[in-house]
Amino acid sequence: MTEPDLKKMQTELQQKMGTRLEITADRFFTFLNIHPADLLVLMKELRDNYGFNYLANITSVDYGEKFAVVYHLYSIPENHKIAVKAYIDRSLAEIDSVFFVWPTADWQEREVYDLMGIKFKGHPNLIRVLLPDDFEGHPLRKDFDMKGVKKC
Repeated sequence: MTEPDLKKMQTELQQKMGTRLEITADRFFTFLNIHPADLLVLMKELRDNYGFNYLANITSVDYGEKFAVVYHLYSIPENHKIAVKAYIDRSLAEIDSVFFVWPTADWQEREVYDLMGIKFKGHPNLIRVLLPDDFEGHPLRKDFDMKGVKKC
């Protein structure tokens, strides 16, 4: 996929997803900002029709009243990259799992769940992966209370 093909992809996705998709960019990535309800549709489209065959990373950002879940995708044969962002309400903190699109999401979604408390609907084994089972809270949230936490 050449640069013009990437532009064509953006145009096609914008036409298909309408106002539920916002496309922005910085000097490093093109960002596809998608409504959470449309996340799986977009991810399958990127994998199946545009060659994004590798999910490199899932992370999250705490913006106070909302969270962003950020996915970094690559088309290895074409050497292209893209980032997908979905904003979710802090009070819900839940989004569809992309595990069945890219199995590499398994541990990455578990890490985000463990450290930020975001639940991934449909994940086959959403349990803590870094912290002990009896740990209370999610330490990467801005409102996490450090009182009583043992320091190493």
